[in-house]
Amino acid sequence: MKIHVTSVFVDDQAKAQRFYTEILGFTVKHDIPLDEHRWLTVVSADDPEGAELLLEPGGHPAVGPYRKAIFADGIAAHSFQVQDLDAEWMKLTGRGVMFVTEPMDAGSVHRAVFDDTCGNLIQLIQMKEG
Repeated sequence: MKIHVTSVFVDDQAKAQRFYTEILGFTVKHDIPLDEHRWLTVVSADDPEGAELLLEPGGHPAVGPYRKAIFADGIAAHSFQVQDLDAEWMKLTGRGVMFVTEPMDAGSVHRAVFDDTCGNLIQLIQMKEG
């Protein structure tokens, strides 16, 4: 068994698509119109056949309170792994990404957390060797 699609709730799919592709470097895998929304997934440019991230509209009544609560508590909605966190942090801050936690050691990982501008905190991790 493996993860095929997972989702992140977003305020605006078009804004999320721009952020996740133009800023983070993901590529669009599927963009299928569904009524007023889309089945919009992105994948890592490094693994185009890997797990898809669905940029899912956050309009369900349960989504708003959930997202606000975890955001307010500083809890990341998702975690993305990178090979070199410091280099990724420098690249993304250069592109205007707002980090709420700068790179730091956290047990077996080096981590940082940024605001995806779509209502979520996203954690970047680099696994430590050893």
